[in-house]
This record gives sequence, structure tokens and C-alpha cells, in this order.
Amino acid sequence: MLDCQAEELLPEEKEKLAHPVVGGVILFSRNYHDKRQLFELVKDIRRYAKRPVLIAVDHEGGRVQRFREGFTAIPAMGDILKQSEHQDESAAYAKACGLVLAHELKTLDIDFSFAPVLDINGVSQVIGDRAFADNAREVIRLATHLIQGLKAVNMPAIGKHFPGHGSVAPDSHIALPVDERDFEEIRSTDMVVFERLIERSMLDGVMPAHVIYSQVCDKPAGFSPKWLQDILKRDLRFGGAVFSDDLSMHGASVAGSYVERAEAALNAGCDMVLACNNPEGAESILDGLEARFSDLKEGDSKKQEKVMALYGRVMPAGLNDKYDSAVELIKQLSER
Repeated sequence: MLDCQAEELLPEEKEKLAHPVVGGVILFSRNYHDKRQLFELVKDIRRYAKRPVLIAVDHEGGRVQRFREGFTAIPAMGDILKQSEHQDESAAYAKACGLVLAHELKTLDIDFSFAPVLDINGVSQVIGDRAFADNAREVIRLATHLIQGLKAVNMPAIGKHFPGHGSVAPDSHIALPVDERDFEEIRSTDMVVFERLIERSMLDGVMPAHVIYSQVCDKPAGFSPKWLQDILKRDLRFGGAVFSDDLSMHGASVAGSYVERAEAALNAGCDMVLACNNPEGAESILDGLEARFSDLKEGDSKKQEKVMALYGRVMPAGLNDKYDSAVELIKQLSER
């Protein structure tokens, strides 16, 4: 999954999109001017890819909402409890957020947002109010309702950052966090959120953290067969798509060059790797992986099937009234 540098595709990006290794595009704020422009950009991405590709965005709400002008202001997930007076209200608020963000993205032919954040609001410098709450019980409850909003619009839910980024302080964008807790504490405090939602078949995808959980494995979770194959897929029985976090982040640097990072993530159990904010690094991955995908082996073919199961899910008709009501609820509660 690549990114784009501007509000229109550059000539070299049009060429890259047709590369056989490319399976998706992630959009950022730099790609947005207004809805008409974004609609045309999405259309161009699909045209130059010459085959189905996923189009995604980080559109969580709060400080991580890539498109703002012309879009409903989704609150930070940590504000939902603060602005609600009782459980029923916070549940309705969370569901409204999921429905609105999904409806507004789907209307522009964007397949999904990398959401929800399922981390605990503990000590993390990068998570904070991106998380619903400081305990697993409330995160599970509110995430369930937000996902119900996504599903009402037929949008996949992608939970991040497995097994939990919120209980370690450093920001994996600029550092390599190491969580020294034992497995049972990680499981009961953080991972239980993923465990419960997977049990309920609510997650279509998972994004692992660029965090080393040193008492479990010496590799970051996104490069760890122990975390992805043994724990996530075998023990938790997760059968959906696994996306690496951005391979340009500092937390990924431990895995080597860009090509080595991509190979390590795919071999560990990721089904799609994200290469953002470094065009040269992304190009090296395309060149380095081309031979691997020129003659698809069974394992890599299954990876493609998993990620492309998230493509092109059609938004149900007749949602306008529910959407309007959800927008109004978000505005009312956000103004408290």
C-alpha cells in the first residue's frame, strides 16, 4: 500500500500504481483540498491501477482526521465518555461516529479507515485520547458500538495496534518502544480488547504495533511470527487481513532496509505492508518484491485474497435519514 504526494497524481505515481506488487493507496491530508478534488483523485487512482486496489485513510477522529473541510468533525474517541452523561448516550455517540465517518468516506469511494484504535489510554505519547478509555472494559464496549456504525454502512473495521500500544510511553513514529511486561499482563490489560472483538467476529483487519514486547519476542509485533502467527492467528483464531504499520516509522527500522522490512513483515504474517512518506523507500520495495509476486505461491495468493476481501463493499441504500440523525447527535454532544 503506497501513498501519494499531492492533490493530483504525479506522472511517476501513475506508473507505480500499475506495478504488480501494488495493492492499495493510503491517503493523507496533503491529498485533500475539497470533496470534488478528492473524488477525482480516487477515480484516477482506480483508473491508473488498472485493477482493483484498496483505498484507505487514517480517519479516526480528533487529531487524526485527514479530511476536515466539508466533513463532519469526528471527536477524539477519548472524548466520547467525557461528553456523554450515561452509557446509553456514549453508546449512541460511538455508533454515530462510526456511521458518519464510514458514510462520508464511502460516498467518495474510499474502502475504509484504519479504525478503530483499540489501545488503552495508558502512558503512550502517541495514543492518548485516540483511545476510547483507560480500561479494556470500556474500550471493548465503545469500540463495539463504533464498529456497529461502520458495519451499518458496510465498511470494514481495522483494529489497531495489536496487541496494544497504549501501555508503553515512546512514540513508535520516532522511537522503538520496548514493553517489558510479561505476556499475562499484556493479555489481561491490552490484548483482551482484540481477543473479545475477534471472538465476536467484529474485526475485518488488524494492524500490529511497532513495539517490542521483550518478554514475549525480541522483534516488534509487526515483524514477529510469534505474535502474528502463533498468538493472533492460531490462538485467537483471527482469519482476517493483517496490515503492517507504516514501514517508514522509526519503530520499523530494526528490521533493516525497506525491502528487508517488507519481507520480514510479510514472512511474519502480515498480508499487506504500508510504505508511506518515503517514495524512494517505496520504490525499492516494489523492485525488491516484484520477483516474489511474479509467480504467486499459495501463501502469497492467500494474502491477496484476504486484503482484497475488503475491496469495494457496497454501501446500502436508504441510509440518508440515519446519517443525518447521526451527524446531528455528534454535533450536539461535541458542543458540550
